[in-house]
Amino acid sequence: MFPLQRNRRLRVNESIRSLVRETTLSPSDFMFPMFIAEGQNSQVEIPSMPGIFRRSIDLTVEEVKELFDLGIRAVNIYVKVDESLKDNTGKEAWNPNGLMQQAIKAIKSACPEMIVMPDVALDPYSIYGHDGIIENGDIANDATNDALVKMAVSHAQAGADFVAPSDMMDGRVLRLRQGLDAAGFQKVGIMSYSAKYASAFYGPFRDALDSAPKNNTSNAELAEAPKDKKTYQMDYANRIEAIKEALMDVEEGADMVMVKPGIAYLDIVREVKNAVNVPVTVFHVSGEYAMIKAAAERGWLDHDKIMMEQLMCIKRAGASLISTYFAKEAAILLKN
Repeated sequence: MFPLQRNRRLRVNESIRSLVRETTLSPSDFMFPMFIAEGQNSQVEIPSMPGIFRRSIDLTVEEVKELFDLGIRAVNIYVKVDESLKDNTGKEAWNPNGLMQQAIKAIKSACPEMIVMPDVALDPYSIYGHDGIIENGDIANDATNDALVKMAVSHAQAGADFVAPSDMMDGRVLRLRQGLDAAGFQKVGIMSYSAKYASAFYGPFRDALDSAPKNNTSNAELAEAPKDKKTYQMDYANRIEAIKEALMDVEEGADMVMVKPGIAYLDIVREVKNAVNVPVTVFHVSGEYAMIKAAAERGWLDHDKIMMEQLMCIKRAGASLISTYFAKEAAILLKN
């Protein structure tokens, strides 16, 4: 007790503080989410996400090489699908010559050691902007799972290291594991979005992919769709449900589980970390990124300090891997 114990002795200077620091960050703690679009030598900045671009495959490959040189070892990839290819079946999602499949092949060819985790969900391919197939005004869980298996197997055939189901359908991890194994892809892992909340923090991401739910009462077809994703994404008032979801996904064969969003859900990160025996990934999402960028642009916050503090707090809460749009900037700071 005081005065025999003085906690400030361990805070006297940076050398002492670094000796006793409980949590550290390195570039290998990060995964970079990437948006891919059709075309050549093309990149378009996303207005609500300064510094983040939709890139053509050729420029995506160049960016991946830079990320790998910085020590980042994983990318989570998403595609911007042409409107003409969207329908209610999602069949473009398992086109062997589709944009996602081409992107996976190109990245693995150029940088074989980069771990590629493509998104598995139907919203980029859906005329409704939903993560599943619409039947009778709702998301058809089991029919959607059938589609997701085809999608995941096509990703594995293209060379994906993991598939990352973000759809929140019941039982989809088991179906994916069975489907991948039956197709001979026992080594392809599953990083499941286990505790994905129905959050308003996803707005800029949906801008990037045009994947917001489309509910238009003046259009009879679109009027059938749910107006939001609350029938499958989790209620943000719930905590115990997240543990249940994560445990079920592990039982069904998930190799990693994810909590999404990040900073506002660190209590969930710790709860899930304490409950499961697999790595926990946290998605530091687009809205969290955009808020820091906007505040820093106005001079209200120190961009780099806030960025690193938030990433450290996510790691401290229990993250083994952080999917973050700050990955490249943070890696550069750490490297320097």
